[in-house]
Amino acid sequence: MTDDATTAAGATGTLGYEQARDELIEVVRRLEAGGTTLEESLALWERGEELAKVCRRWLEGARARLDAALAGPADSRENGGGTTAATATATATADNG
Repeated sequence: MTDDATTAAGATGTLGYEQARDELIEVVRRLEAGGTTLEESLALWERGEELAKVCRRWLEGARARLDAALAGPADSRENGGGTTAATATATATADNG
């Protein structure tokens, strides 16, 4: 890896998803356009791989957060940690009937 690519790879840890995605799009555009030397192309490819990893980590983290948010309320009800409107209505109906 070149010094520039090493520096760039080290900087990916601080990128947000949108920044990494936008830079990855630019890297792909440059590779597809051609006109770069073999060394430049390899450096761009390596940078693209690093950026793709950053994007993947962000997306995996977002998926985990969504899964946790969706599972959270259901787990709470199953464990008796919360009363839903349907449970409250059923209880009130049973008490009155």
